[in-house]
Amino acid sequence: MKVFGIGDFVGGILDSHFKEGHPYKNYNLDKQGEGQFWAASINEKRKDDPEANSCNKLPFWVAEGETPEEPLAVTPEVLAEYAYDELPVPSTEISMAPQGTTKVNLPTWVWLDKAKFKKVSVTASIPGSGLSATTTAEPVSLSIAPGTEDAETYPASGECPIEDHRIGVPRAKGTPADTVPPCGVKYLRSSGDGSYALQATVTWKISWTSTTGEDGYLPEGRFGTDQQVEVEEIQSVNR
Repeated sequence: MKVFGIGDFVGGILDSHFKEGHPYKNYNLDKQGEGQFWAASINEKRKDDPEANSCNKLPFWVAEGETPEEPLAVTPEVLAEYAYDELPVPSTEISMAPQGTTKVNLPTWVWLDKAKFKKVSVTASIPGSGLSATTTAEPVSLSIAPGTEDAETYPASGECPIEDHRIGVPRAKGTPADTVPPCGVKYLRSSGDGSYALQATVTWKISWTSTTGEDGYLPEGRFGTDQQVEVEEIQSVNR
């Protein structure tokens, strides 16, 4: 007597589904180049998300260039989100003048490296499907938090907008010490033996386009870091 195990049972179901015409015949080998089977795949960067294992449907056929109607199937926007995860956004390191150590009541200029802070794009695609999406991040503003209430920012809001494809400008040689910068900070009290943690955060506008003609925006990205700033009293000599 032959004993059938669970493997035989599952194999029979799969043969019926993909080989015997219910609904596919011989794994659609006669349709090579006209489409491909789609199957569930988990994004390793989001494998711990509660819905990571929600897609448990058997692989299904999709004609080339078409977007499946399966609710959990990859769409152009989902591809755009995958691309978002891979955007090579540079670390938020600002340039300052004076650098590192500044003086009480002395305007400190802040700016971003124009060569580094520019549009960046990444394309995600499904090989053989003709479906891809390109996600682009563009820096739009720099937010400055001095790390103490005893400070003033330029502009007063602390939000430095992008102008002429740059955020802030380097302090030019010979600029009078009391000149107000377009983007910067002025500390009103010494940091003593320590330093202030100046937080600089860049806001990036995120947009996407796709081969289907669909496009749109994803939530803004905000990436920041702290930089230590020592603030000294201006020493004066009275005669």
